[in-house]
Amino acid sequence: MSLESEIVQQVQRRRTFAIISHPDAGKTTITEKVLLFGGAIQMAGTVKARKSKKYATSDWMEIEKQRGISVTSSVMKFSYNDYEINLLDTPGHQDFSEDTYRVLTAVDSALMLIDGAKGVEAQTKKLLEVCRMRNTPVMTFMNKFDRECNNPFELLDEVENVLKIQCCPQTWPIGMGRDFKGIYDIRSNSVRIFHAGEDQRKLEPVALKGLDDPLLDEIVTPFHANQLREDMELLEGAGTPFTKEGYLDGSITPVFFGSALRNFGVFEFLHNFLEYSPSPRPRPAVERVVKPDESKLTGFIFKIQANMDSSHRDRIAFMRICSGKFTRGMKLYHCRLQRMIKLNSTVTFMAKEREMLDEGFAGDILGLYDPGLFKIGDSFSQGEELNFTGIPNFSPENFMKVRLADPLKGKQLEKGLVQLTEEGATQVFKAVASNAHILGVVGVLQFEVIKFRLLHEYNVEGVFESVPYTCARWYHSDNEQVLKKFEERYIAQIAHDVKDKKIFLCNSTWDLDYAKKKFEGMEFYQNSDHIPV
Repeated sequence: MSLESEIVQQVQRRRTFAIISHPDAGKTTITEKVLLFGGAIQMAGTVKARKSKKYATSDWMEIEKQRGISVTSSVMKFSYNDYEINLLDTPGHQDFSEDTYRVLTAVDSALMLIDGAKGVEAQTKKLLEVCRMRNTPVMTFMNKFDRECNNPFELLDEVENVLKIQCCPQTWPIGMGRDFKGIYDIRSNSVRIFHAGEDQRKLEPVALKGLDDPLLDEIVTPFHANQLREDMELLEGAGTPFTKEGYLDGSITPVFFGSALRNFGVFEFLHNFLEYSPSPRPRPAVERVVKPDESKLTGFIFKIQANMDSSHRDRIAFMRICSGKFTRGMKLYHCRLQRMIKLNSTVTFMAKEREMLDEGFAGDILGLYDPGLFKIGDSFSQGEELNFTGIPNFSPENFMKVRLADPLKGKQLEKGLVQLTEEGATQVFKAVASNAHILGVVGVLQFEVIKFRLLHEYNVEGVFESVPYTCARWYHSDNEQVLKKFEERYIAQIAHDVKDKKIFLCNSTWDLDYAKKKFEGMEFYQNSDHIPV
């Protein structure tokens, strides 16, 4: 088989996706159940099982184990039904979404998880907006139907009205809570009956001749059978018809119902996902669009994680392959440093567990041991000048000034802040007027994580002090005079980010609105991609 034919074949087998949700919607649980159904693990441990030390497969950092939440993104690769699946588990907690935003730039599709009792929540809205930036296709899983939930039609209406995306149910719940009987697979016209306490993987669906089949009344009770018939009649009259094109362009979301905790409904999602979700898609670069079946290897760094193995103090850069074939030991051109780098130590992941990777194709995630050469957004090729786009910094929402408890440890503080910034844990701004280090994060709990990691990984005690800022915007103007007057007026609120781009630290949204009105011609941006280099 020629290299070109092998690449085309392997790209078609790849599926790379992330799971997005609001905190406590059950994201870590459904991640494990996808791995369980896919045969990647034999037993699922949940974050609630901390007493027995069976932590979630995707949660490995010490602070995650203490808190029972996902703080960093994990990468899990497994094979299923002749597909190679890369599942990027992202932090669901509202205080760790900067990392989540960036991981979404490396996937080809997403699963949106919604708590059936709570409906659409704030973090879900933010994450879907990031998906929209790249027109990422999204499937939806309505979770926790083994408990009392909102009416399914009300949930669909809420998704359509709040998130502005059309819903197309692929499965439908039969009852809920203590009265949960199972789910109806609309496409296959079959019912999977729920039996509490049984391994749902071993339960075969019951095929129906149609909704009027008397067998339906026998297996779910006449009351529930009639309710299902009424629901399907309503859906047929008012529902959105599914088209693969609508799903792929992000205007339609296929919807599945079930309970991740009970392994229920996950099988139906997984099989539909493999059938409909896209293989690796073309990736935009400044110079051109890169197609996944090109023969030459290209890729970009979307995440850096230091100290994944505390005993070795290592640092791993996560690279998304965009095209070509990777083989261990090959040399790649580092476009920012303009030099060739030999990739000998490359790994693939099952959360913290890792193994050496000998080859990879578009859609795969490589773990590169990083001696300090890599930064988020770095692009690689086999000699061509390429700079992949769409990997920005996002505007932080909380700010604190950090200084040393021990003034003699300035170098350790600088090293720690640089590494935490490079891996996306925080953004560090240097104030123009005072040279103070100002940390910007999406949520306040991230400050606790930074303080914890500075102390335990870099032996530095940081003193965190409040500052009056509530939002930040990168800015630009083609009018030099307006730009000069703006910076003179707000000199105490101007800082440089790590790429030396200037950012306006706002005391309030009123402050920002006033600046927009006062200085016509100024443009303000919520992410750094819009700013000319």
